[in-house]
Amino acid sequence: MIPVVPPPPPPKPMGLVHRLPDDEDQEEQFKPLEWGLMRRLFTYARPVRGKLSALIGLSVIRSAQLPALGWVMALVINGPISHANYVGIALGVVGYGLLAIATDGLFHFRQRYALQVGETVVNGLRADIFDKVQRQPMSFFQRMKLGRIIGRVTSDVESVRTGIQDVLFVSVIQGGTMVFSAIVMAWSDWQLFLIVLGMAPVLWAINRHFRVKLSLYSRAASESFSRVTATLAESVNGIRVTQGFVRQETNAGLFRSLLADHSAYNIALARTSAILTPLLELNSQFFVATLLMFGGWRVFNGDMTLGALITFFLLANQFFSPIAIIGNQYNQALVAMAGAERVFKLIDAVPEWVDAPEAVALPDPRVPVAGVFPVPPPLLAAPGVRVEFRGLSFGYDPARPVLHDINFVAEPGQTVALVGHTGSGKSSIINLVSKFYLPTSGQLLIDGCEIRTLTSRSLHRQMGMVQQQNFLFSGTVLENLRLAKPEATDAEVRAAAASLDCLDILEALPQGLLTEVGERGASLSVGQRQLVCFTRALLADPRLVMLDEATSSIDALTEARLQTALLKLLRGRTSFVVAHRLSTIRHADLVLVLDQGVIIERGTHAQLLAAGGRYAALYEQFVQVDDGD
Repeated sequence: MIPVVPPPPPPKPMGLVHRLPDDEDQEEQFKPLEWGLMRRLFTYARPVRGKLSALIGLSVIRSAQLPALGWVMALVINGPISHANYVGIALGVVGYGLLAIATDGLFHFRQRYALQVGETVVNGLRADIFDKVQRQPMSFFQRMKLGRIIGRVTSDVESVRTGIQDVLFVSVIQGGTMVFSAIVMAWSDWQLFLIVLGMAPVLWAINRHFRVKLSLYSRAASESFSRVTATLAESVNGIRVTQGFVRQETNAGLFRSLLADHSAYNIALARTSAILTPLLELNSQFFVATLLMFGGWRVFNGDMTLGALITFFLLANQFFSPIAIIGNQYNQALVAMAGAERVFKLIDAVPEWVDAPEAVALPDPRVPVAGVFPVPPPLLAAPGVRVEFRGLSFGYDPARPVLHDINFVAEPGQTVALVGHTGSGKSSIINLVSKFYLPTSGQLLIDGCEIRTLTSRSLHRQMGMVQQQNFLFSGTVLENLRLAKPEATDAEVRAAAASLDCLDILEALPQGLLTEVGERGASLSVGQRQLVCFTRALLADPRLVMLDEATSSIDALTEARLQTALLKLLRGRTSFVVAHRLSTIRHADLVLVLDQGVIIERGTHAQLLAAGGRYAALYEQFVQVDDGD
């Protein structure tokens, strides 16, 4: 292989915070293209298999029709025109016209079928990407940036569309045109055709030299655009922080450097392609001149007629003209293949963990079996679940655990409060109980079953969660409330809001429950979004409730209204509560005080205050903060 100096490594995108490079930044970017990817792409065209077959047939027919037009033209010139046969000229023109109409008519169907096949493949790819991303565990989203995922669904898939709709079939037609033209030229005059064949090694050498460079630059351009997309998504999501710390100019400069990097690769790609295409055309013209010299010599010697020479040149033009087109299509093909490779890498990404094949559903006493509610075993005397940690340790990076040898039991219907400074492991416990992550070691039991033996779906259907960073989908308040229970009636939704004593607040919105929340709930206040999340959790009628700093965005007056309702929400349900305000913690059945991933104190609120330890000190700080508020 001809040695090629790879382009310099692009600068790392610099955001507001420094991140460790993700897997994609660490992988080898420049490796040989795998043309088998194209075969895999066409498995997505199965719903339109008939049209795909018709498209292939039409492409082959068109590749024969184009040289046929040149051949008919040569026959008319060499025959009726050279012999002044007016009837023959008229018949030749009519035949040429009919062939041209048939050629353009089939071209219409080829274009239409190509668009349909391309759209089918693109829809299948996007559906698969979305499905696979939705099934990934939370650790995947810590590594993969949002912009990269968006880039796969948009720019990479669009490059695949171009490769299927245009590049592939245009190349098939142009290549077929060359083949049919070569066959006719060889049949017409095999001696001149040997000169045409002499061009093949030259074209092969030129293509081989530039193929490697084009491959490198096309992959680098695709990767650099992914960084641009990722940085743009991050900047939009963090616009408050950007403006709050007056980082507009700095971030704009960093973004411009990424754009300059992307532009440099595109220019290098265009420059290389701009050298390849003229070289191909120059070689074509050189061989035309050679044919002119040898053909003229043969005409002078009487070895061929002038009409035969004209016929051969018309066919030679049909043979050489596709070369420049194929050269341009080759560059686009590399971009499409690079996009396909990146798309399939995301689709084929193996989750760090999945539910075990033998995993079973967590029994749900809320659901009747054969019209009868199952009689709960002794542990399920209350609607809640029993949660037990046995010697559990956990780390988002297994080499750096954040929880160490955690042991405790939450009986059905009990409320467990998690207290500790930031980074002590409170949210990690909630993530484990929710089965967003799996323990590194030890056991986590739900109703006596190790969590690895339970399906995530059955657990999440019996769980309600309210987080500090509440999230609402675009749509109305009512649609977001029904996210937990799509079949809920309007009366059930209003009853859930009324039981939390916040129905009047939601109905006071401009269009009441039909108010559009905007993107990520932007048209609602932070507190209003929190109330929607509370109501959504209650509407699900969960057996297991997670409140992670759930009241931090609600003012003291609204929180006071919620307290009685929260006690109703938690009563009989097993709940885990993380809160910096102690209004809910005071009523907890068990308070766990964590420090650097270790439980250092446990007991009720009164017991821990009487002990005068870490919890008592934290309580004093909380009281001072609340008094200050």
